[in-house]
Amino acid sequence: MPGWDRKYFVTELKDVVRGAPWTPKFADNEARRLLSLDSEVLKGAFYMETAWFFPGDWPRTADETRTIKAHRHDYDEAVAWVGTDPHDPYNLNGEIEFWIDGRPNVIDRSFIAFIPAGVEHGPIRILKIEKPMFHFTAGMSKYYRK
Repeated sequence: MPGWDRKYFVTELKDVVRGAPWTPKFADNEARRLLSLDSEVLKGAFYMETAWFFPGDWPRTADETRTIKAHRHDYDEAVAWVGTDPHDPYNLNGEIEFWIDGRPNVIDRSFIAFIPAGVEHGPIRILKIEKPMFHFTAGMSKYYRK
C-alpha cells in the first residue's frame, strides 16, 4: 500500500503564481499546469512549477493571451521545455520563441535556459507543437515574485 510523508511530497496543484500580469491563459486542451512548489506549499522550499503543453492547431491561431509577457525577477531562474518522444527525447516536436535580454531565440530542441537575476525574459510564445511537451520553471526564491 503506497504512502508518503506530505512534509516532503506535493501531489496536487496549488497556485503559487497568483495571477502575475505576465502569466498567459490557456484552454485545458492547450496546456495544463500540473504541480507547483514554494515555501507556502512546503516549508522552506524554493519556487518551482510544472505544466504540460498539448499538440493542436492552437499555436497558429493563438493571440497574445497565450503569450508569456516580458518580465524579470530579482532571483535566478531556470526555464525548460522537454520533448516527450521516448525515441527522440531531444526533439521538442515543436518550436518555442523565447526572448532573453531583448533578443529572440527560436528553439526546437529540449532545453533548459538559465536566466540570471534581473535579466528580462519574454515574450515566450509556442509557435508549433506536434507532440506533448513538458515544461518546468524553478527560481531560487522561496516565492514566485517580480
